[in-house]
Amino acid sequence: MLSRKNLQISLLCATLFRAPICFAQSTKDNKSKKIAVGAVQPTNASPAPAKSTPPLATIDGQAITEDDLAPLVAGQLRPLREQEYQIKKKALDNLINQKLLEGEAKKKGVANTDKLLEQEVDSKIGEPTDAELNAYYLAQKGQFNRSFNEVKAQIAPSLKQAKIQQARQEYTSHLREENKVAVLLSPPRVEVGYDPARVRGNPKAKVMIVEFSDFQCPYCGGVQPTLKSVLAKHPDTVALAFRDMPITQIHPLAQGAAEAARCAGEQGKFWEYHDLLYANQGALDRPGLMDKARTLKLDEKQFEACLSSEKYKAQIQQDSQDGMRAGVTGTPGFFINGIFMSGNQPESAFETAIQEQLTASSSSPRP
Repeated sequence: MLSRKNLQISLLCATLFRAPICFAQSTKDNKSKKIAVGAVQPTNASPAPAKSTPPLATIDGQAITEDDLAPLVAGQLRPLREQEYQIKKKALDNLINQKLLEGEAKKKGVANTDKLLEQEVDSKIGEPTDAELNAYYLAQKGQFNRSFNEVKAQIAPSLKQAKIQQARQEYTSHLREENKVAVLLSPPRVEVGYDPARVRGNPKAKVMIVEFSDFQCPYCGGVQPTLKSVLAKHPDTVALAFRDMPITQIHPLAQGAAEAARCAGEQGKFWEYHDLLYANQGALDRPGLMDKARTLKLDEKQFEACLSSEKYKAQIQQDSQDGMRAGVTGTPGFFINGIFMSGNQPESAFETAIQEQLTASSSSPRP
């Protein structure tokens, strides 16, 4: 387990890649435990048998393996692997579209794909109407500094080109559906454990969302309604597992709130207490934590004794360390069947990821 001395965290609240998160970076010593890559497993599951890997170096005959190196670089490698995936995905999409267009051009007896698009798409796009031009002008008004009549002729070609590009995308999407395109390229997955006692929803759901979160982080609070909506829409197929990642240097009350939620869990009220914490993030001091316990009619003496003991401090720190080893650089961070998503994302982003996993699970079981 990492000591506080060896775990140095620089933190700031930031918007990263347009996803609001409370940001954390860490440097870790070489005593970190390995976090595996692969399927999601509960944190209390029996460890898998160790697999020997070829040595990368030796010190006086003692081997240093890939397993030893992995926890030190996982956080840095995850975004690189994601970047690699996005590059491959873009290239694959372009290649698929090109082959579809070539096949359609051959079928229709057209000389090339450019001619096909001109015939099937471009020729069917009329000139923008005055209403469309005016709407475009109003949306971009700050960029013109001139009246609508002065720029009307200037913006017409740009708007028409935008309509052509949209129509071309719709055309290729239609070809993909018509030809039953199946993309088998998978995004990188990371194995992250979770505590079965802190799972909301069906524990055997096809899609497990593992959330690393901070009770004082405003973005973590902001995403809660989205998560509840997602679970309500998929009561049998999606579940949520919670893991702690208090960023104490900027959220000094987050650690105590995390411990309080665990103490409430002893009395079977983890999720109820979790919801109260996020519903009132301005009252996370000791009196606020006790008020929430009273609201839920918890045994106050047991709750206060648990809180005073700090008995869950090490487990919460372990959650944080596991998140960092998995490449989580800020809260909230999510793994949707092992696929990473960062920040307070809109519900549509979660729905897209969930549908991808449900589609994948229909042809093969979740690992």
